[in-house]
Amino acid sequence: MTIAKKTRFSAKLLRDLRERIIEFILFLAALSSVATTIAIVGILLYESVKFFHQVSLWEFLTDTQWTPLFDDKHFGIWPLVAGTLTTTAVALFVAIPLGTVIAIYLSEFAPPIVREVVKPVLELLAGIPTVVYGYFALLFVTPLLQIVLPDLSGFNMLSAGLVIGMMIIPYVSSLSEDAMRAVPTHLREGSYATGATRLQTALRVVLPSAISGISAAYILGISRAVGETMVVAIAAGGQPNLTFNPLEPAATMTAYIVGVSLGDLPHGSLEYETIFAVGLTLMLMTLVFNIIGYFLSKRYREIY
Repeated sequence: MTIAKKTRFSAKLLRDLRERIIEFILFLAALSSVATTIAIVGILLYESVKFFHQVSLWEFLTDTQWTPLFDDKHFGIWPLVAGTLTTTAVALFVAIPLGTVIAIYLSEFAPPIVREVVKPVLELLAGIPTVVYGYFALLFVTPLLQIVLPDLSGFNMLSAGLVIGMMIIPYVSSLSEDAMRAVPTHLREGSYATGATRLQTALRVVLPSAISGISAAYILGISRAVGETMVVAIAAGGQPNLTFNPLEPAATMTAYIVGVSLGDLPHGSLEYETIFAVGLTLMLMTLVFNIIGYFLSKRYREIY
């Protein structure tokens, strides 16, 4: 074998070795996310099973009171579910209309220079610490609401939900705008050729064509609102009331988990195990929303 052939052979072996190493590193990176998810689910299930050995699943799903830290203990999850769903509904009432309108403007009407400035500024909202949003809701939004609603409590789900809605607008608007921009130009040109205006084209052509990506953005916003912690922990009051009235204080599942985790409860006690049962319920709710989003995206997906 000549020296030139040996050199080429060695270079090929070295290149193959490098590719194998890179593939292995990428495999480990992908495996780490899967392993982390499995570990989280496993811990929640393991600890929740210990909780349900002491509290029946029927009581957990049917009782209307949640007082595990009181002498008269009740373990009904519905007060926490009601608080979570109410704040999420208020947040979506803000985020979905505003986020969609912003996405339509950035995609169909904004000049390129405006889009390049406004979109990064919107996305910066997602980088603000949530504890800042929490105190913003408590010290700024709530006093403003009390001007209009004098009987409004200092802690309430309305201000928390409004601020969560402001917080998730970047998720909805950015992903929706990306989905609209992905709609082929020839669909817009065909609409213009029939005499449609830019607004008619945006609402009747671009929006329906991008509905798959837009629905995914909505589901992401819902999951983000359901899982928000600090805003509701600071501004919503932390009282587990079974109510869907946003003017009243309430506790959400995430706020309860934070409150108990930072307390002095002994590890392994029944009260401590409640955080895993609540966490499992929260995970299942988020899973349901993601499954709905997956099927919506698959059902309305457009292939161009």
